[in-house]
Parts: sequence; structure tokens; C-alpha cells
Amino acid sequence: MALLEVNAVSIGFGGILAVNRVSFELNGSTILGIIGPNGSGKTTLLNILNGVHPPDEGEITFNGVKTTRLKSHQLTKMGIMRTFQNPHVFQTITVYQNMMVPLLHANVPAHESYEKAMELLKFVGLEEKAEIPASELSGGQQKLLEFARALMTDPQLVMMDEPFGGMHPQIKGTLIQRIREMRERGIAFMIVSHEIPNLMELSQQVICLNYGKLIANDTPIAVSQNESVIEAYLGH
Repeated sequence: MALLEVNAVSIGFGGILAVNRVSFELNGSTILGIIGPNGSGKTTLLNILNGVHPPDEGEITFNGVKTTRLKSHQLTKMGIMRTFQNPHVFQTITVYQNMMVPLLHANVPAHESYEKAMELLKFVGLEEKAEIPASELSGGQQKLLEFARALMTDPQLVMMDEPFGGMHPQIKGTLIQRIREMRERGIAFMIVSHEIPNLMELSQQVICLNYGKLIANDTPIAVSQNESVIEAYLGH
């Protein structure tokens, strides 16, 4: 059974279909790259799968459970987390306090949550910045913080929207390596990115959207050689 099954999902805004009958499956421990031109529906697809917008049509199943109209907080409890193109970190509280936010309503002993937060901050190289306000981090460091925070709930699936954009190469390299390591530990990822070389190297499966429609779903090599994808997005 696939971890995530998306069946003929559609959503429209103002009479325009932003996502048009998209179907695909994602297995556990897999990195799925999502590519396509601007306005092709990539972020909207994540918003549907993350519970921000319920689809107008179609069905979504996660771990065999229908999740089509569940809200984001319900999906978090089921094992789905999300990061954003512009990091959603709380600027006025410390880096460590940001890490605690996903566990505010969880029954986790304080010493366990502290140890877990510090271990994950060390994992992304931010342990020495634990007690400074998140506003003092660079944009790339804030993305690392958001990534580490998403791991606090032991998710099975992490959705990431443009995680590599505008990053210092060293920070990008750290994030890519940490995503790989978490995949080896059994976490699946869905990553929207225009950083095609990085995404193709990282992913095991790639889908391409164009005008809301799925035009390719295959291995990175196969998608990069797909004539429809080349014409719509990659260019010759």
C-alpha cells in the first residue's frame, strides 16, 4: 500500500482550474520532486494535500485513511508536516522556543522535548543559536530551523515548498544532506523546487505539472527526457 494516494484531485479559483484531476502515489521513504512552470499548480497541490484548501473533486488517502477534507492540524497528528517558501518561524521568540511550538499540545515530558529539540538543532548546525531570537538568523538558517521543527513530531511525510531558493551554497548543502539522511530513516518527502539539478539528484520520483495538469510522473531521468516536460518547462 502506498503511503499517499492522490486520486483525480481538482480545485478551481475564479473559474480557473489551478489543479486539474491530478493523480499519483507516493511510497514511504521516497523523495518526490515536483516541478513545473510558475503558476502550474505546485504550491496549490501542496496546500490541498496539507489541508489548507479542500479539493473541489477527488480523494486523498494517507496510510490507508481518507484525508481529503482534514485540516492541517489533524494531518499533523497523522504524520504530515509542511515547510514554506517563506519560512514560517516566530521571529520574536528564541530558536529553541520555535522548536517547541509543534509540541505545545502534546503530552511529552519537558526533558524529552528539550533533548529532542537540541538534538535536531545540532543535526542542522543551529545548536549554538538556540537561545537567540529567530529574527537574528539568516533566511537560509530560518529554513533550516523550519525543517528541524518539522521533525519534532516524528512525521512520516514532510512537504517542502522551495526549500533551496536563495540559500547560501553551504547551507543548501547541509539541508540536502539532512533530507537524504532523514529519508534513510524512513521519512518520505515531497519537494517543490525550481532548483532542478539539486532536485533531480535528490529525488527518486518526479512529477511535472503544467496549467494544473500532471504531464509526467516517473524517475528523474525519464522526466528530464520527457518531450512534454521539455516543451513546457525545461527547454532544449
